[in-house]
Amino acid sequence: MRVILLGAANPHTEKLLAAVQRAQPGFQVAGFLDNDPQKKGQSFLGHPILGGFEALESLDLREHLFVNLITGSTRARYETSRALAQRGCRFTNLIHPSVDLGFVALGVGNYIQEGVLLQHSVRIGDNASIHMGALVGHETQIGNSVFVAHGVSLSGSVEIGDGTFVGTHATVLPRVKIGRWCTIGAGAVVLKDVPDCTTVVGNPGRAIRTDLQLHASGDIFEGVTR
Repeated sequence: MRVILLGAANPHTEKLLAAVQRAQPGFQVAGFLDNDPQKKGQSFLGHPILGGFEALESLDLREHLFVNLITGSTRARYETSRALAQRGCRFTNLIHPSVDLGFVALGVGNYIQEGVLLQHSVRIGDNASIHMGALVGHETQIGNSVFVAHGVSLSGSVEIGDGTFVGTHATVLPRVKIGRWCTIGAGAVVLKDVPDCTTVVGNPGRAIRTDLQLHASGDIFEGVTR
């Protein structure tokens, strides 16, 4: 399996890749894509930075799978992964081998770090990212292009809509529904449902802003033949 990673920035990727390659010896990193022109031709973690999207023109896309490592912005994560999908790129998952995927439904293009606990009947869409030590309770549904930061606690039967960003150590109580393209601030405690495009902060969580919805969903494959 030859894998190309999008985003050459986080040094922790080296530790994650080492763990994955110990568990899956056939997992081979072919290089990184990064749209920063100053990085093109350099190396990151011992692998070449091939350039930005223009580098795809010289690759045989049938021989490579892609994973997006961008997590600082769910909008950027969605837009860059969608651009890859529209160019015919195929995706795989990058998941730390410590994560138990039993009884979990999982899409593609997901990036999950170590120590994440996924309970029974969790469902995760495509192009999501969950960082270290997050707890995802039973029957929780995580949409497409979602980011869940480290130390987050999502209680049972929570729903997280496409494109939502859940900040560090936020807590979402059972059966709460969070809409699309929301932002849940670090340390927030969400006690009730959150409408689309809403920013929630504090304990108890309170809405402080509603943003324009720039994308209908976080589905990177919408309208793309797979």
